[in-house]
Amino acid sequence: MTTLTQRFIAPYYQVSNLLNYLQPLALLASRFYVAWVFFSSGLTKLKDWGTTLFLFEEEYSVPFIPFELAAYLGTAGEILLPIILVLGFASRFGALGLSIVNIIAVISLLEIAPAALYAHVIWGLLLMQVVVFGGGKLSVDYFLKKKLSNEDEQTK
Repeated sequence: MTTLTQRFIAPYYQVSNLLNYLQPLALLASRFYVAWVFFSSGLTKLKDWGTTLFLFEEEYSVPFIPFELAAYLGTAGEILLPIILVLGFASRFGALGLSIVNIIAVISLLEIAPAALYAHVIWGLLLMQVVVFGGGKLSVDYFLKKKLSNEDEQTK
């Protein structure tokens, strides 16, 4: 029985170890995809600021803050946070910030199409992946962490 179990478990672990090499690429792809979605939305808002202000006043109902402030904060978040996310510099902060932008976008719309809601859920899941796992090995965060840990070891 042990030999039969080992015949199935050993290949599973080998394949699993090979797939672990894809984790940094998967995190990078998630960061790039979500960053592009939000960054392009921010560029659209900047392109026609008058329409953006109109939409924030009439269409979106962002709670607790004036529509002008919501427009500035939302647009700034959609422009700056994706840059942070793509670089992988303070990845978790960027992903958490975009998660907040994502949630506010969903709750500020009085009506949202099921397909749009589905897209927001996917973006939220990809962002939570970065919040939980960090930017991965292909991020500035990882390189800074390695550099700082090497410097700490050298000073000991």
